[in-house]
Amino acid sequence: MSEYISLSAVQVQQIEVIVIALLPLAVMFVLLLVFANKWVEYIRAKFFFKESYAMIEIKLPKVIMKSPASMELFLTALHQTGGEGDWYSKYWLGKTRPWFSLELVSIEGQIHFFIWMRKSFKNFISTSLYAQFPGIEVHDVEDYAQSVHFDKDTVSVWAEELTFTKDKDGKMESSYPIKSYVDYGLNKDPKEEFKIDPMAPLIEFLGSIGANQQAWIQILVRAYKKDDHTKPGHIWKSHDKWREEAKKIINDTMNRDEKTKSTKKKEGADKAEKVDLTEGEEEIIAAIERNISKLGFDVGIRLVYVAQKDNFNPTNIAGMLGSWKQFNNEHMNGFKPASAWHGSISYPWQDIRGKKKEGHSEGSLAMYKRRSYFYAPHKGKPMIMSSESLATIYHFPGQVVATPTLTRVPSKKGEAPANIPM
Repeated sequence: MSEYISLSAVQVQQIEVIVIALLPLAVMFVLLLVFANKWVEYIRAKFFFKESYAMIEIKLPKVIMKSPASMELFLTALHQTGGEGDWYSKYWLGKTRPWFSLELVSIEGQIHFFIWMRKSFKNFISTSLYAQFPGIEVHDVEDYAQSVHFDKDTVSVWAEELTFTKDKDGKMESSYPIKSYVDYGLNKDPKEEFKIDPMAPLIEFLGSIGANQQAWIQILVRAYKKDDHTKPGHIWKSHDKWREEAKKIINDTMNRDEKTKSTKKKEGADKAEKVDLTEGEEEIIAAIERNISKLGFDVGIRLVYVAQKDNFNPTNIAGMLGSWKQFNNEHMNGFKPASAWHGSISYPWQDIRGKKKEGHSEGSLAMYKRRSYFYAPHKGKPMIMSSESLATIYHFPGQVVATPTLTRVPSKKGEAPANIPM
């Protein structure tokens, strides 16, 4: 009996030694789980801080004959899937693939097209623009947003993010496309007088902004990668969320009302009969298939209206949101407010002292300046959009958009400057 007790004591002592030896590893593992995200945010912040950034302004010629298809071709230059490297580069050095900001801005009614990017991409982006739009002028400019500072006593700021109309209960269906320039017939290059440009309401609204007011539209884009998405229960296994979602929608449509339609196998038949689709269903399937056949982008859209307090016009908020409705397709997708910031305050008693609204205004302005959306400090919920959809909401309009405050260069340029550094 004493030998048994003595042996058990030795075993207990050995177990204690093993536990003590493994304790630092267990603590390190727990700390890793708790602080892993914070570590990644920290090293990414260091990486972003070391990067240099640039902004260019695109000035349009009086006559621009290119359709949005040219902008869609230009967007391939922004589809940069590299830059993250292996796990060491991504999670230890903080590297990320690049993102870009396509910006449409009104400063007291004067309309500007800007593109923000890492400085290392500036020459490549400029030459890609000239390749598709030979008549434009591209200029290096200072970041206009950096000159605007929030002061609760003198400045009012309203901001909102957009999301898809098919974003309900936390589930976003990105494979449904918006009403694109193809739906408006702009892919056929009709005569100028017959064009219906969906960007016209946006341009007209921006041109109506008055003195001491600015309206900013920021479209943040980065290349869509299926590796960013994992299936539930498959942490290390990526999947193509965008295209798999589309496949499911198409399959569900093809096999709709399975109990009442002749989609099941008949007795003695080898295959199910093909379901008869309505004209609307055929259009939806065709649009989804065309949408996912193109390059995909993660996209975040941010709207900001900033004005001196005495000049702040609340009706401009409705105008800014309403000028996106022409992209909506009732049976597919469109845009709606995400209610990420100001929309979260619905009643006076939710913000009696106005501190929440002030915080939202100051924070939204800071995030706009940082172009922060895909990574901390502000991580939004990106929409997945095809190059066709993206070219629909950001392209260079022709003469059909005759807003006088849309500045155009006085003479047509024949080609890109020969001295652009490569």
